[in-house]
Amino acid sequence: MSQPKQVNVGVLGATGTVGQRFILLLAAHPFFHTTGLGASPRSAGQPYHRAVRWKQTSPIPSSVRDIVVKECKPEEFADCVVIFSGLDADVAGDIELAFRAAEFAVFSNAKNHRRDPVVPLIVPLVNSSHLSIIPHQRSLHSLQKGFIVTNANCSTTGLVVPLAALEHAFGPLESILVTTLQAISGAGYPGVPSLDIFDNVVPYIGGEEEKMEYETLKILGGLTEDGKSFDLHSNTPLRVSASCNRVPVIEGHTEIVSVRFAQRPPPSPEEVRQALASFTPPGIPEESAKVVCPSAPERAIVVHDVLEVDRPQPRLDRDFQGGAGVNVGRVRECPVLDIKFVLLVNNVALGAATSSIINAEIALEKGVIQV
Repeated sequence: MSQPKQVNVGVLGATGTVGQRFILLLAAHPFFHTTGLGASPRSAGQPYHRAVRWKQTSPIPSSVRDIVVKECKPEEFADCVVIFSGLDADVAGDIELAFRAAEFAVFSNAKNHRRDPVVPLIVPLVNSSHLSIIPHQRSLHSLQKGFIVTNANCSTTGLVVPLAALEHAFGPLESILVTTLQAISGAGYPGVPSLDIFDNVVPYIGGEEEKMEYETLKILGGLTEDGKSFDLHSNTPLRVSASCNRVPVIEGHTEIVSVRFAQRPPPSPEEVRQALASFTPPGIPEESAKVVCPSAPERAIVVHDVLEVDRPQPRLDRDFQGGAGVNVGRVRECPVLDIKFVLLVNNVALGAATSSIINAEIALEKGVIQV
């Protein structure tokens, strides 16, 4: 397969923490070329290196250092085809709608449009097939090229990858209990006050549990037969209960998961380990993955050996494959449901900017993005 053509992209919320991640990931991208950076009016008009409070361990890429920051208005991004939105939810909604109306392909990390009945909520390792609703979204809004795709909440993203693998191998799931230990970077910058998180666990993250419970159903569900709405997994009795906690870890969400299968008897722990390790993301062609989807991981799920009884751990495992996959360990029988395990997702990589970029790579390969 030939290399995809060069595509000009813009980043909204470029001075924020998610925007900075987009910029780092895109700096070395083989066919997405960053030509526009958007931020608040107080940052507009300044070269990027002066407008941003850079909080990444790598320096500002030279390719964007002197790009003049613009206001987040469609007319300022006329040379772009794709827009990556790292905007805060307080402002993202109307701005993203304006860019869609101006015929941009918008890939959003914000929560604002995740519940829209015609906006796909995509974790690229799971449900890229939901891009097929885009023609209906365009039709509803009288668009030729514009659309919005959202990626999921960072904790939901980590959860649904192994769940999708288990459903693929063993059929429907009935019940899921998940307890999250979420890193402080998930709260953005400046985030949680130090006196609230040092030597502490905060057993509440506003709206997080509701997001996980809803988003899991939308992602694991399919499209209706007419391709115009999502069934929210209504064809199975799946129920999800989430408990979300903030912990003093910088990056990497740990999640403790118990599942019950509709299949009786349920699979053994060893069968579950094998199914997770062999899972291949649908929608990413294996023979050309590194050409069309250079940001995708080689292994969607890394399953730790049964002898690695204390893995995964955020500090040791969050950066494997650039944080683009999910790590799973401690797969064992659950005396209440069927199987329990621990997973780790890099919340600022696969849980944020990386997902949006892979979504755009897949959309380009499928012809959803019109260049």
